[in-house]
Amino acid sequence: MAESGQALIIFDCDGVLVDSEYLFARVASECFAEIGIAIRPAEAARRFAGVSVRDLLSQVAHEHATKLPPGFEAYLGEREERAYAAELKPITGVRDAIGAIPHRRCVASSSLPARIAHSLAIAKLDDLFEPQALFSTTLVTHGKPAPDIFLYAARTMGERIEHCLVVEDSVPGVVGAIAAKMRVVGFHGGGHCGPGHGESLRVAGAHLVIDTMSELPGAIRALLSRGQ
Repeated sequence: MAESGQALIIFDCDGVLVDSEYLFARVASECFAEIGIAIRPAEAARRFAGVSVRDLLSQVAHEHATKLPPGFEAYLGEREERAYAAELKPITGVRDAIGAIPHRRCVASSSLPARIAHSLAIAKLDDLFEPQALFSTTLVTHGKPAPDIFLYAARTMGERIEHCLVVEDSVPGVVGAIAAKMRVVGFHGGGHCGPGHGESLRVAGAHLVIDTMSELPGAIRALLSRGQ
């Protein structure tokens, strides 16, 4: 059992710290429509939350038997940047929740390193995480749902796996954290989470599922008291 202060809380970024998944899904849907690929925002949010941009573009190109136009990834990134600058907000209550958790923390995200830092800055959460505690799946061989980024974060932060707890909003993230043999709180309070999302997180293996950040400190205490 991990005592107070002797644990590492690993936060996903998009959909857990910042309410960005629905923004990205809308932008992605619009950009795909411009090249003749129809993916509704709700579908994009459901399918691509927790997945890296590179992986989702590869998946879409394969499904539609097409090659995406040169520069499409950069164009999508530019459109995403504009949407974030204008509309990105923190997840409601996340600052207070983090302030009530007496443990070390870091971020493990499928976003690019610069995107993680920029998103936290826009949402005014950047003071809560040291720059060296921001980890992107670009640092590892396989992104979520592989366990690589969670194991990398634990190793770099110098924490044992049994003392790590992950907060995730996506099925790929939950699957990856479970594969890393870490305890998981599933969060389904983001703007992209539709009916049944919480149950999907449970089925994927989340040990506890919450729909507001006010529940997070208690959920973490409960899971850390259980032992592995």
